[in-house]
Amino acid sequence: MTKKELKVAVIGGGSSYTPELVEGFIRHYHELPIKELYLVDIEAGSGKLAIVGALAKRMIAKAGLPIDVHLTLDRREALRGADFVSTQLRVGLLDARALDERIPAAYGLIGQETTGAGGFAKALRTIPVILDICRDIRELSPDAFLLNFTNPAGIVTEAVLKYGGVKTIGLCNLPIGTRMQIAGLFEVEVSRVDVEIVGINHLNWTTRVAVDGTDVTQALLSKAAGAGGLTMKNIPDFGWDSEFLHSLGALPCSYHRYYYLTEQMLEHQNEQLKEGTTRADVVKRVEAELFELYKDPQLSVKPPQLEQRGGAYYSEVAVSLMTSIHNDRKDIQTVNIRNNGAIPCLPDDACVEMNAVIDASGARPVQPRTPIGPQIRGLLQVVKAYEELTVEAAVHGDYGMALQALTIHPLVGSADKAKQVLDDILKEHAGYLPQFK
Repeated sequence: MTKKELKVAVIGGGSSYTPELVEGFIRHYHELPIKELYLVDIEAGSGKLAIVGALAKRMIAKAGLPIDVHLTLDRREALRGADFVSTQLRVGLLDARALDERIPAAYGLIGQETTGAGGFAKALRTIPVILDICRDIRELSPDAFLLNFTNPAGIVTEAVLKYGGVKTIGLCNLPIGTRMQIAGLFEVEVSRVDVEIVGINHLNWTTRVAVDGTDVTQALLSKAAGAGGLTMKNIPDFGWDSEFLHSLGALPCSYHRYYYLTEQMLEHQNEQLKEGTTRADVVKRVEAELFELYKDPQLSVKPPQLEQRGGAYYSEVAVSLMTSIHNDRKDIQTVNIRNNGAIPCLPDDACVEMNAVIDASGARPVQPRTPIGPQIRGLLQVVKAYEELTVEAAVHGDYGMALQALTIHPLVGSADKAKQVLDDILKEHAGYLPQFK
């Protein structure tokens, strides 16, 4: 990229995560010279946008950087001529998330915002909005990269890859978090750790780990068995069984607990529901506290309480990707991209999460060194088929595709429950699902 001064548009700029992103822009300004930063939101988020935007301006002023911060509800103004567009939006806000968690739970199923029926509902609401943003990008900034952080990131990115017509890469903070956790287990600097990650978003496996170039995968599996801390803030820290890990031959990601430890996860969920709370309720409380902090005119740094929100390393992931594209670095990062044969058991046009070389043209998958055995392939193919069906259902408003998607998902698993959950989702979220009318 030859442009020296960049324009970045953040869709969902009123998010509580935005100070994390701004901190990354400040830290990496010398290699990512942003001139115009547009924080965009909708009318319902205008109050939060004003609060977050004022904090962003104070942070940048304290750093003494010539970044112009613009707060706007005009998405087209923000997108015009942008170099990078980052999406971090939540269609329906946290009230919709609460429904995503409660509707499946009413039928004895896992209710989670990215996995299973909850993630399915979020995808149905989100995909039409993302594709509408893509239409604007094609018109106003056709050379821009769309960096999608919006969950469920893999499904949303696959929809953009298939129907968006823009340059896109999907991002998640889970892979970098996994690498940090592995470094902690071996008590080494993270720069000494290389990981091979394969799978799809929130369903990836670490299949090989090297420290200083030496393969330590088996040692990792031994260390990880029963170890705490190998999870995200929003997922209970249930440990992994040693025999299970060694027979799997890989380290599952945090979200695998929903698949491999379903009964424990359901029990934990039901205990929370008995207390009248969901993760959405927790996040609402955390966000309310954060925005009270953000209002303080004396605050000009990212407050440490933001770490409770669950977005650790978010800015590192986003800013590292932008920096590598802008500087044509050709380094390796774990991202969500088109498969193109890298994982042979999945379709070429599927979105996968794996290591990729990042340069000025975007991301190219790195062929995994470790073969994918049936113990991984079986679950991976089923959940990917669910994702493919979900994309088609969301794009076309196809009830039959939606029903089949839920039916084959391992966390739903029956046609009768799938139909009940689907009908509830379409009823409760009707205002956000015009494609099904």
